[in-house]
Amino acid sequence: MKEFLQVLRRFVPPYKKYLVLSVVFNILSALLNIFSFAALIPILQILFETGDAEAATHWMSWDWGNVQDVLMNNLNYTVNSLIASYGKITTLLFIGIFLAVTTAMKTGAYFLSSATIIPIRTGVVRDIRNQLYRKITSLPLGFFSEERKGDIIARMSGDVQEVESSIMSSLDMLFKNPILIFVYFATLLFVSWQLTLFTIVFVPVFGWFMGLVGRKLKRRSIEAQALWSDTMSQVEETLGGLRIIKAFCAEKTMNGRFDEVNSHYRNDIMRVNIRQSMAHPMSEFLGTVMIIIVLWFGGILVINNHAITGPSFIYYMVILYSIIQPLKDFSKAGYNIPKGLASMERIDKILMAENNIKEPEHPRHISSFEHQIEFRHVWFGYREETHESYGPNEANKPREAHESHDIIWVLKDINLVIPKGKTIALVGQSGGGKSTLVDLIPRYYDVQKGEVLIDGINVRDLSLHDLRSLIGNVNQEAILFNDSFRNNIAFGTASLSSPEGDSISGKQTTEAPSGEVGEDLGPVIDAARIANAYDFIMQSEKGFDTNIGDRGGRLSGGQRQRVSIARAILKNPPILILDEATSALDTESERLVQDALERLMKTRTTVAIAHRLSTIKNADEICVLHEGQIVERGTHDQLLAIDGYYKKLHDMQQV
Repeated sequence: MKEFLQVLRRFVPPYKKYLVLSVVFNILSALLNIFSFAALIPILQILFETGDAEAATHWMSWDWGNVQDVLMNNLNYTVNSLIASYGKITTLLFIGIFLAVTTAMKTGAYFLSSATIIPIRTGVVRDIRNQLYRKITSLPLGFFSEERKGDIIARMSGDVQEVESSIMSSLDMLFKNPILIFVYFATLLFVSWQLTLFTIVFVPVFGWFMGLVGRKLKRRSIEAQALWSDTMSQVEETLGGLRIIKAFCAEKTMNGRFDEVNSHYRNDIMRVNIRQSMAHPMSEFLGTVMIIIVLWFGGILVINNHAITGPSFIYYMVILYSIIQPLKDFSKAGYNIPKGLASMERIDKILMAENNIKEPEHPRHISSFEHQIEFRHVWFGYREETHESYGPNEANKPREAHESHDIIWVLKDINLVIPKGKTIALVGQSGGGKSTLVDLIPRYYDVQKGEVLIDGINVRDLSLHDLRSLIGNVNQEAILFNDSFRNNIAFGTASLSSPEGDSISGKQTTEAPSGEVGEDLGPVIDAARIANAYDFIMQSEKGFDTNIGDRGGRLSGGQRQRVSIARAILKNPPILILDEATSALDTESERLVQDALERLMKTRTTVAIAHRLSTIKNADEICVLHEGQIVERGTHDQLLAIDGYYKKLHDMQQV
């Protein structure tokens, strides 16, 4: 229960007004229920002619010392007066009308109490999803290198859904049932405290059985949700690798792997659901046993004329039976909540994940790039056991302290100055640290030792938004979205996106006839022309409003790359990072993309990673990285003259 209350404290406060309304309507519903059932007493007195009503001959004034006798006397006197004035049949009709009116009011209050819980349920689930998404977009890239995409998707879908169906669906019961139980229990004490004290002995036994099974349920639920993540991960891998699966005739192998994981999940969730299905039968049996015992003991009190009359005992049993249902709902919540808490633990692994790339407390702002980028004695590495990069708190540790943790160094004592307007190329073997080096500029990772400076300012001291606004990226794999050409090129430029919304947000993009463009598309068109993308875009069905499919699947590799270059051109950044932008293209596409890149690189400071040396031979300086160190640097001709690593790479490509 403590964990459940912590979840409520985190997510429910924005919806306090709905919670207060729900509590008010629940109290009203419980009180109306008590008064409506109270009509049973005079009905039974009239039907069975017990004589209790006739015994009341006058209206008694209020007496706090004898509340029960005053209420019963006045009720009996009122019934007696009605019978004297209208007869028994008409009096029964009056009592029936009273019962119908109070029941209508009770059910109305019950409906309103449940209706005011629904905004809390749906709002909390929406907030959890929003927090997850915002956390995912804020976490550093290093976090996702250790996590499976399928597992993250499972937590955003299956686990959040489980929180809704388990914890949030129990809100109504948990805010309603305590009120009902309290009001009904107070009524039971009022009617017969002796019988109530006898009854209360069985309630702790009832709760102990429910808690015993619920604790085991949570453990099983955690195991089942972990297997669900495995299932989603395999689906994600299969969708991304269908071409290879079919090429190697591995459908049967993959089907077998999926069936194994899916069957494990089925077995675990089956055990969870079987255990959960025990809630209703167990609570039904325990409630029936309690009713039987109370009937026996209460019957003794009635027969021996001790403390309670027959009609009052029947009323007592009705209220007792009414309190059984809230107790059953409590037991149901006791089964549901552990399942939701198990999913909440998995969600919190993302929500509570530490973000090592933090915004400075007092960031320095920069709006332009004026002088140079400098790598000053930069070291970067991973822990050998986890392959996680060190966070900023560990960045200033001495080298000896790092080495004691078995660091795998990716970059070692890098010193490099990139003047404004120059093109610097990085070449070398795969795994030499080229991509890691350029990822340090926009602070996708933080260095362990040394500094990365822009215009003499450490990137750690800059606002992340300001820093990354200065930088444009064109990667080896063009990262596009399932949206229109217009919105992919204008990505991150809100004023140029489709005015009717976009398919990323679930809305349809605006449709324009083929060959026509809107007046607001001027900058997008210019970027497409410079990137050699305008012609094939205009040849598509709806021009710039044509959807390009999932990850740009409707386009060729060269077309995808030119769209991503157009996106970088539109951003117009002073610093450009090219990560093997042409390595995966055919000769014709490479020529078109290289031409677009040359236009993009004009007047910009460029850091280019390349395997094809022909694409960077005109760079102002070429740096050769080998095992995390810069081993050679110079122009293309100078490096050929050295006859070292670069010359070997050049000769292999010439051959």
